[in-house]
Amino acid sequence: MVLYLDASALVKRYVAEVSSAEVGRAIAEAIAVGTASISRAEVTAALARAVRVGALTEEEALAAAGVFRGEWPDMIRVQVTEVVVSRADGLAWEHGLRGYDAVHLAAASLWQDALGEPVTFSTFDRRLWAAAEKVGLTPHPADLPQM
Repeated sequence: MVLYLDASALVKRYVAEVSSAEVGRAIAEAIAVGTASISRAEVTAALARAVRVGALTEEEALAAAGVFRGEWPDMIRVQVTEVVVSRADGLAWEHGLRGYDAVHLAAASLWQDALGEPVTFSTFDRRLWAAAEKVGLTPHPADLPQM
């Protein structure tokens, strides 16, 4: 499986949350793991927010950020180009997505087009999950609507 992780899924790789084990299994099964280059800022922002709301200590967040930054070079990073943003523009309107969610969907969709093989799109945002299926990506987790 070729696996694309949006920021909501990628954070689960570094912080123990509901569905973290499921994301870990998907990564272990994948022959390639990718994300958009914007995930670097999104994951770090999510860790900082977790500290602000008391979900993580600063030490826990810094440790998670360190592991994330160490693994970042090993991920396939889909660059956010004008082509990605242009596709995201249409996807945001068509599916009622937030800006970065549309960018993730566009990046994964274009990656799938370039590879010529199916891409599994991991997200824990229900609207984005549904949109992924509509654009021809394989949504992960399979049971998100019931979660």
